[in-house]
Amino acid sequence: MHSLEISDLITAVDPRTGHRLPVQRAEVIRRLRESGDERAARIVAGLPAGPDGVLDPDAVDRLLIGVHTELQRLSEELRIGERLVQLLGPVFTAIRETDGRQGGPYRLVDVGCGLGYLVRWLAATHALGADVELVGVDLDAALVGEAGHLARAEGLNCRFVHGNAFDLPQAATVYVSTGVLHHFRGPALAEFFQTQAASPAQAFCHFDIAATRLAPIGAWIFHRARMRHPLGRHDGVVSAQRAHSDETLLSAAAAPGIRPLLYEPRGAANPFCTTLRPVIGVRPHLEAPLRRALGRSARRLVGPEHLTEANR
Repeated sequence: MHSLEISDLITAVDPRTGHRLPVQRAEVIRRLRESGDERAARIVAGLPAGPDGVLDPDAVDRLLIGVHTELQRLSEELRIGERLVQLLGPVFTAIRETDGRQGGPYRLVDVGCGLGYLVRWLAATHALGADVELVGVDLDAALVGEAGHLARAEGLNCRFVHGNAFDLPQAATVYVSTGVLHHFRGPALAEFFQTQAASPAQAFCHFDIAATRLAPIGAWIFHRARMRHPLGRHDGVVSAQRAHSDETLLSAAAAPGIRPLLYEPRGAANPFCTTLRPVIGVRPHLEAPLRRALGRSARRLVGPEHLTEANR
């Protein structure tokens, strides 16, 4: 039985309209108990609900904004922005080199942006250049609304959209995400990559938890030390348990028209230092200029053939 994250269960939206749907507390508790997670069931039992048993949407929003605020501190400590730019900078260099346009414009879309830390960090540092528009998209209206509020307060040149990142009226040049991939299970993971491959996007770069043997205990220590609400502590550990292997990610990302690559795969990185690592997809003509732009760091970039050789 797969472990479930509470935050995935206590909100629901209509996939066609994006409108919020009521969530019965008893139904969430039932699913958690069926998965064998009595602790998570107790956490949900303590969340406020109305007389009809529906979880209080305002209370849920406040809780998730609080948990994501604490997650932002983790992103700052793990230097997620800097690490992403080490790859995104060369990705956009390769796109500019082969695109032929003068100064874009290009568009980066953060899928499942939450409070928009990554987009706001990129906007604040101007790390990708003035020709890259920065857009954060999330299905959770409360989180993306708070992201927009923070960006306005910080005077940043970026925007946030409530909805499906793949339904935007203007196509993305590059899709990114942090901590989203492990939420997709089964065929949904491959469908996530296939949707991007079928779009006009030139590349994607998705960071997620590295599936090492140390990841669950590391996540427990980290979230115990940094997260205050039991939900954040619970989901932080479960997310590490749900992390996909290198083989699973590369296989799922191998969509038609995309060259799947993994940066710092398991076995080529120090498991004590590797917490997150990205799976990258580029149009085939971008791989050579991307490797040139990466310089010596290109040695850390491997394709599915690397895993085949490593398993011989």
